[in-house]
Amino acid sequence: MNDHNTSIQLETAMATTTMTMIQALRSAMDIMLERDDNVVVYGQDVGYFGGVFRCTEGLQTKYGKSRVFDAPISESGIVGTAVGMGAYGLRPVVEIQFADYFYPASDQIVSEMARLRYRSAGEFVSPLTLRMPCGGGIYGGQTHSQSPEAMFTQVCGLRTVMPSNPYDAKGLLIASIENDDPVIFLEPKRLYNGPFDGHHDRPVTPWSKHPAAAVPEGYYTVPLDKAAITRPGKDVTVLTYGTTVYVSQVAAEETGVDAEVIDLRSLWPLDLDTIVESVKKTGRCVVVHEATRTCGFGAELIALVQEHCFHHLEAPIERVTGWDTPYPHAQEWAYFPGPSRVGAALKRVMEV
Repeated sequence: MNDHNTSIQLETAMATTTMTMIQALRSAMDIMLERDDNVVVYGQDVGYFGGVFRCTEGLQTKYGKSRVFDAPISESGIVGTAVGMGAYGLRPVVEIQFADYFYPASDQIVSEMARLRYRSAGEFVSPLTLRMPCGGGIYGGQTHSQSPEAMFTQVCGLRTVMPSNPYDAKGLLIASIENDDPVIFLEPKRLYNGPFDGHHDRPVTPWSKHPAAAVPEGYYTVPLDKAAITRPGKDVTVLTYGTTVYVSQVAAEETGVDAEVIDLRSLWPLDLDTIVESVKKTGRCVVVHEATRTCGFGAELIALVQEHCFHHLEAPIERVTGWDTPYPHAQEWAYFPGPSRVGAALKRVMEV
């Protein structure tokens, strides 16, 4: 099993800096642009403007317009050209401005990006990292708040990653850029500037007050297929990722349930060993994610736990998710799976 303290062995002399997730992502791209001349970064407004969330700010000035540049408002064009670049030896890091906008590029992602290695019998690869800000929490409404991870995890040939903190964001992005497989890199927007505990009526907690914001200044990687146990416990296993990692931790504290919270980090390939070991220990499981309930990624997690841990379960598996509706602008916090809903699920599995 892995946690944030033991999953990565770093040189003890490596200096760290407190970073937001935005700064950590920028640092990862900066390092890879410097280390590898084949790395290029592009997308809508990522060049001179530095991206709508400023993740690429200053990179064009440092590396020039041939390495960091803007793309037209054409998601299919952005992904399609990146697949071609990857086939000819480049390592594109491209941004879809919001995950909600990936749909026009579905054919390029599914038919080209994911299948190139299969179709060419390994002659060509698609070393493409597709960055997409995702999720709600910023009053983005129906078209700037979606969490479409389940649409990618079922596509053979894709890796799907979602970090929950600056340390993991940098290490996972570097590992993604170096990997020869295409990676869907989902970035929870609500976590860009600080961890979010689900209490939207409280002041935002800055990353500077969280240990995972101590990010090494230099190069390091986080494995693409390893989960992290962010809160050890013995009563119930909580499987979650992205924004709801912190919501789950707060729910455990507020209810007094000794929950073991597992941040999946890599949604596919999945660290099934860590999941199974934890559920066999606790005998109970709650799955939490922001995306819609029906056919969400949580359904696959529940199926896997049932298959591998059925005889160890002491209670039915609970699922806490967004509702089966478009993300509502006016009722965002009624949609978001906050600590009260997660806490209620923890109590239900403990009462069985």
